Amino acid sequence: MELYKQEFGQNFDLGFDLKNHPYLIDKSWHNDQCPSFYFKVGEQYYVVWVDYADVEQREEDTPRYVIVDAINEGTNEEPEVYAGNGEVLFESEDYADLKLFLDALLDNKSPH
Repeated sequence: MELYKQEFGQNFDLGFDLKNHPYLIDKSWHNDQCPSFYFKVGEQYYVVWVDYADVEQREEDTPRYVIVDAINEGTNEEPEVYAGNGEVLFESEDYADLKLFLDALLDNKSPH
């Protein structure tokens, strides 16, 4: 079972199929507000936060999908990736927007 389902429940809906994004590494933790995943482009790490679809279930007034810069406090072989300075690079309620941003970022294009 995926880590995010262990931490946030079997029925947590990401709004997309994780298999379509094999580069996303689940780093969800039950002390966090919602599931999170990290990925790397070049030397830069990023964290994607995926909150509940139902706004009433969210702990904070933030969009469902958020991407922030991240840092690896571990090694390349055993990464320990954490949200860095918390700078938000992307936020949206819509998965289609998230996919466009991720595709642009992974193609090393400017997503802005």
